[in-house]
Amino acid sequence: MPTPYGNREKRQHILETAYRLFKRDGFHATGIDRIIAQADVAKMTMYRHFPSKDGLIVEVLDWRMERFERQLDQLAEAGGTPEDKIDRIFDWYGRWFQSSDFHGCLFAHALAEYGDPAHAVFKAATGQKNSLKRRIHEIVAEALPDGRAGTVAAALLMLIEGATLLAQMGQGEIAIRDARKAALGFFAQSTAPS
Repeated sequence: MPTPYGNREKRQHILETAYRLFKRDGFHATGIDRIIAQADVAKMTMYRHFPSKDGLIVEVLDWRMERFERQLDQLAEAGGTPEDKIDRIFDWYGRWFQSSDFHGCLFAHALAEYGDPAHAVFKAATGQKNSLKRRIHEIVAEALPDGRAGTVAAALLMLIEGATLLAQMGQGEIAIRDARKAALGFFAQSTAPS
């Protein structure tokens, strides 16, 4: 990553402005001129901080991932059983689905708009999904052998992703309720003695 130019507050302001526009309107639909206007910065300032739109998108995704990772860290610090930790993750998603600025998953949108696996935006988005799956795996591995933990982690990620899509369709409350029930039921089946 290139060394940031100049004023860090200005750079952060541009980043957060782009984030708000991208999550609401999409990546391709949001042009650089619109970001410049909304951030109220000069074109030169924009390009000194972010020489390309793709680079800006990757940095927005990285910034959002770091925020999400910190939130997951806080959930993990609360301790409890693996089931408690999974339940708290679903609580977090439920709150997010009900928030006024919920527009679906920014990373899923990035994958939809940038489908080339070699593209930097695609790589940034899959990095977040893989990181979430690893974190879920770490939680379930506390109670399951590694082979079963991997399967359960993949299933839980699919439940979260499916619930997020349903929430974007306006069915957030039902989606999180059903996903949580399925997750905890699946987890209980997987931890039951054979």
